[in-house]
Amino acid sequence: MPRSSNVFVEPADRYDVVIIGGGIAGLTAATLLGRACRRVAVVDAGQPRNGPADQVHGFPSRDGISPAELVRLCRSDLERYDVELVSGQVIRVNEDRQAELADGRVLQGRHLLLATGLRDTLPDIAGARERWGRDLLHCPYCHGWEMRDQALAILGTGQSSVQQSILVRSFSADVTLIVQDGLVLSDDDVRSLEAMGVDVVEGTAQRLLIREDALDAVVLADGRTVPCRALFCEPVATVDPALADIPGCTLDADGCLETDDNGRTGADRIWAVGNVTDPSGQVVAVAGDAYRLAVALNAQLLEEDTEAALSGGERAAASL
Repeated sequence: MPRSSNVFVEPADRYDVVIIGGGIAGLTAATLLGRACRRVAVVDAGQPRNGPADQVHGFPSRDGISPAELVRLCRSDLERYDVELVSGQVIRVNEDRQAELADGRVLQGRHLLLATGLRDTLPDIAGARERWGRDLLHCPYCHGWEMRDQALAILGTGQSSVQQSILVRSFSADVTLIVQDGLVLSDDDVRSLEAMGVDVVEGTAQRLLIREDALDAVVLADGRTVPCRALFCEPVATVDPALADIPGCTLDADGCLETDDNGRTGADRIWAVGNVTDPSGQVVAVAGDAYRLAVALNAQLLEEDTEAALSGGERAAASL
């Protein structure tokens, strides 16, 4: 099959909904749509944002489960429904709701749901990639309990780092904010940090010092060290370029896809849910958002089915 956005699509590749992204958001939506007797394809590139983490927290009855095991359980739930799990990387989406995969396959959906999450760009610190999700961390709610009562540090890269430091302080009495170039603390910031017992160190973080396969300190460019067992940071998170350029879709101030309250993007019959729309969305919240979106999406499909029936068309051909 030619790799072009204008290829002929075989009927077998047509679905009520094509979901791009096989994480919790995509799988939750697939479960509801499968139960609504919809034909669904879920395209999974196998690169989950939370893949480096050891555990998922805050998900009822599954607190502490590994991300991979949670996904495995969700995928197993889909076996009874008309949901096809497709391994592959989507490289292009067009306004006709065709998703082109890297291997040349093209999937056509009456509707598309974008649920790919985000791509994190880690700080330029030696050792960051190796320690990401282990002791270089993002979310205190996800990892704070496991790191409680130990020396903790925050990489101060933006104004939100001040609030993050105060949050981390609730897990330990030994907390240090490492102020990077570009972050200027106001007098109010300094007073708040002092009142909460957060130490402030200015200096460029250069590398992570690891001893016995655990973080021991952050080494600054001038040779000073900040002892800590975990370093919290806020990486830059971006939307997959294959999704950012979809005609009709727009990005908000956070660089995420804009949607209405039900998850509709600005493109016709293209929806989005999860971190691709909200960088701070946690697993349990994302699951709820995906369920609510799937209900709204199926309601739209029912409207299309009804219109097609009234006009004498076939349901499978509705809106294609």
